Amino acid sequence: MGQQDMGGEAVAAPLGDFRITRSRNPVDLLNAATRLFGGSITTSPLHGLHGLRGGDHELRGAAAPDFAIGYFASPLGVRVASAAAGRGSYFVNIGVAGEIVASRGTLRTTLDKTTAGVVNPGDTQELRPCRRGRTRFLGLKIDAALVDQEFAALTGHLPVSTVRFDFPLDLAGPKGRAVRLLVHSLVEQLDSGDFLFQRAELQRSQLRCIVTALLLAQPHTHTAELRDGPQPGHPRSLRAALAFIETNIAERITLTDIAAAAGCSPRTVSSAFRARLGLSPMSYVRNLRLNRIREDILASTDHVSTIAYRWGISHLGRFAGEYRDRFDELPSATAARR
Repeated sequence: MGQQDMGGEAVAAPLGDFRITRSRNPVDLLNAATRLFGGSITTSPLHGLHGLRGGDHELRGAAAPDFAIGYFASPLGVRVASAAAGRGSYFVNIGVAGEIVASRGTLRTTLDKTTAGVVNPGDTQELRPCRRGRTRFLGLKIDAALVDQEFAALTGHLPVSTVRFDFPLDLAGPKGRAVRLLVHSLVEQLDSGDFLFQRAELQRSQLRCIVTALLLAQPHTHTAELRDGPQPGHPRSLRAALAFIETNIAERITLTDIAAAAGCSPRTVSSAFRARLGLSPMSYVRNLRLNRIREDILASTDHVSTIAYRWGISHLGRFAGEYRDRFDELPSATAARR
């Protein structure tokens, strides 16, 4: 396993047995990173290929159904756009050596040993190593479905809208340190060579711990629901109603359907939704459907109307108004950004 100098201290480089590419041609790095993480990975417009072919570009990484993790050692600045299919993924980027200027939309931070960056589904990120010194970082990709599942495990219900994290993550504070230690633990398990740690079950268990720590440590759009720690589970009837909605969200759903799935009257199920979630059952259905449509618009090149019909929309004019009310923009404006 290779060694590197980090602040004068010789340490084993992460993922030493998982080399994917090492080349003086940056195109090899871009192609390898795209295979590992998916989406579109290109050179940053602010940091093209010119003058970088003389440097070393290395990527080490491993992937499983729910995640991918990579160790980057390169002077190349890159732009990473989300994959054009599926629910999308989160990225957590942690500095290993040196500093990297990272941006997410209009937000900007510097990645180093004390600050990480969290990128949400649908976001485009740019990572540009600082010119002074050598820079290395770990990139962890986490499927959005796993974040939803762990959120549900903490609250008893799926998030009504996509969980969107704040960008900079303080790794020096008590909460951020937990995330950093868990990520490094995952890397150490992969590096151990122990057959036990190569099992998908253990890897997924470790990843679930990382996601839970991230949800509890990093501010996000649903932090208020977790502010007082894990909440008691919902009643069986409400869990049944939520599961029915999730399974049939692309179909026509009525209050009567939801009540039947919950095994109670429409009035009872409506009271449960308002008491536990703060909105009516049909508002929950509308919001969840709009969230799914927005995710598809950002991740697909399909026409907006095609996507809307796919998710059970029958009246495009009403849909456009509801979409604007929820996201402060028309579906066409969302589509223009993909």
